[in-house]
Amino acid sequence: MLFISCDQEKKSKLTIATAANMKFAMYELVKEFQKDTGIESEIIVGSSGKLTAQIKEGAPYDLFVSADMKFPNTLFENSLTIGEPQVYAYGSLVIWTLNTQLKADFETLSKKQVNHIALANPKTAPYGRAAVEVLKKKELFESLESKFVYGESVAQTNQFIISYAAEIGFTAKSIVLSPNMKGKGNWKNVDPDLYAPIEQGLVILKNRDIHLEEAKRFQEFLFSDKGKEILNKFGYLIKI
Repeated sequence: MLFISCDQEKKSKLTIATAANMKFAMYELVKEFQKDTGIESEIIVGSSGKLTAQIKEGAPYDLFVSADMKFPNTLFENSLTIGEPQVYAYGSLVIWTLNTQLKADFETLSKKQVNHIALANPKTAPYGRAAVEVLKKKELFESLESKFVYGESVAQTNQFIISYAAEIGFTAKSIVLSPNMKGKGNWKNVDPDLYAPIEQGLVILKNRDIHLEEAKRFQEFLFSDKGKEILNKFGYLIKI
């Protein structure tokens, strides 16, 4: 019984805690990773802040793919990682609406037909933090604050937009380029000079040494030419 139990544990899936903006890209990444290596992966999606809290509480994740470097660095400083976090990509912020009568721009945010503007919680989600930074720089935050509806993560923010609970909102470019959402509604890139670079970080966690080699192989895959190609496809910027 002991041998059977150990064998099953060894064959268990690699568990990757994934920031919500990376959800669709990660599906494709783990699919191609399995094709190349035979290693299966399970994806746990959430806001970077919430996933960090879970990891601190001992959640059994092997890797953390964050939407920023702040949260991975926090885990590193708490001796919960193997090595320092690495930047795997730079994210892009967009304005998105599924209402074809509306333009995806800053002027639209102040219009009377817009009652709700969706953005991720800036305390736990880096894309929400970037959206708030942009709105403050454009001196729109205070005048629009009563319209804001905050999603726990980019995923919930998207749901507000998709369900028309919000007429317009801010999300990750990777979402509007995903197979499920591509071509739906109107979207526009937000000038990257208006917000601090969204450095997205990857780190291997100490929680489960049993998958250490597999985790290292996924890390290598993410930084490989094939991994970079997939990230580019979803609108992420990669430093060569």
